[in-house]
Amino acid sequence: MSYLLSRLTTKKEVDQAIRNTAELVLVLRFGRENDPVCQQLDDILAKTSNLLSKMAAIYIVDVDSIPVYTQYFDITLIPATIFFFNGQHIKVDYDRPDHTKFIGSFKTKQDFIDLVEVIYRGAMRGKVMVRSPIDPRDVPKYELIYKEI
Repeated sequence: MSYLLSRLTTKKEVDQAIRNTAELVLVLRFGRENDPVCQQLDDILAKTSNLLSKMAAIYIVDVDSIPVYTQYFDITLIPATIFFFNGQHIKVDYDRPDHTKFIGSFKTKQDFIDLVEVIYRGAMRGKVMVRSPIDPRDVPKYELIYKEI
C-alpha cells in the first residue's frame, strides 16, 4: 500500500515538507519499502490518510536514500515514525526511553488515529511533548544501546 502514500526522496523535499506543512501534523515514516513491518505500517498509514487529511500530512522516506536524516534522528531500527507540527519536532511519551520517534508498526488503525489526534490537539495548544494514548502493552519494546558515550 506504500504506492498510495507520497514519497520524499531527497533532503530538500524533506526540508520543504517540514518547513511548509502548516497547521497539520507532519508524519514521516522512515523505513524500507520491502521490509514486512514497514509494509504493515504503510497499510495502516494509507488506510488512515484520507480520514486524517484535515489533521495530518503523511509521507514515507526511504532510510537508504536520505542518510543525513537517518543519522540526525538516530534511526537504527525501522520503521521509525517521526512527527512535526509547524516545523517543530513533536515528542511523544510512549513509556519508552526514546520520545523522539515511534519504532515499529501500530497495532491497529485506531491507535494511529488516536495518536495523531492527541499530537494535533497538543500542538495546537503549543505543547512540544504529549503523552501517548496508546496502551503501553501495544507499543513495541526495544532497548537503547549507546555506543561510545
